[in-house]
Amino acid sequence: MICAMDADDKLDDISHAPSARMAVSRMRGGVWSSTHDELAEEVPVALEYNGVSHAVMLATPADIAEFALGFSLSEGIIASQREFYGVEVSHAAAGITAHIDIASGAFQRLKERRRNLSGRTGCGLCGVDSLAQVIRPIAYLAPTQALSLTAIRRALADVKHHQPLNRLTGATHAAVWCGRDGAPLAAFEDVGRHNALDKLIGGLHTDGFDPADGFVLITSRASVEMVQKAATVGIAAMVAISAPTALAARTAQDCGLTLVAFARGDDFVAYAHGVNIAMEAA
Repeated sequence: MICAMDADDKLDDISHAPSARMAVSRMRGGVWSSTHDELAEEVPVALEYNGVSHAVMLATPADIAEFALGFSLSEGIIASQREFYGVEVSHAAAGITAHIDIASGAFQRLKERRRNLSGRTGCGLCGVDSLAQVIRPIAYLAPTQALSLTAIRRALADVKHHQPLNRLTGATHAAVWCGRDGAPLAAFEDVGRHNALDKLIGGLHTDGFDPADGFVLITSRASVEMVQKAATVGIAAMVAISAPTALAARTAQDCGLTLVAFARGDDFVAYAHGVNIAMEAA
């Protein structure tokens, strides 16, 4: 099942559609014309845990429940989905609030390591309190058996079919969960690459996918936080269409995550644990 929201999917509030149609003036061939263009929306999304505000993100206003669960897991706020009791999403003119209910033990741990994450849309680490928080401990991943040359090729060939919002606006990233054969099984889009991955993580847990039984394809660069988020929830392989950073590659090497980047057509570069990539179909 493909989980990404199409443009005509139902939303709680019409003011928070994932895109907006706007009048524009276009210059083409030296001639002005009046037309319309579809732009991706981004709205403030506040994440509240047990009534206490924790973070405000700018995100595409879709799949907020999955975003709340995925963010909670990938940031280590909860140790497992069992500590996530539920989320209520409310819409207002100023933005969206996800009222998240978590176990008391998880909330106590959150209060002990409280940090301000407001505005985390670019580097992803703008709100951490200290350098020690940048690279958090991650359990070493078991070698993946879910990545093959054939699977990578299929995933790359199919990914555009699962980006309806990007086809409409040209402004969103996607995080796509692919099976061992490379077939996309779930896809989420967002203006923020971190948000798209969090939404995917939340969707995987909601729908009962095994994070070790497949790989994630991202239509962005592979930053260190993308690697950390994936590894934290047990995803052992990541394929990125764009470049990795050196810190992301080192982190992937250290935690056992198979990292492939510059994946386009039949070509790619393995930056970490390329030995895990089978050269025939998995």
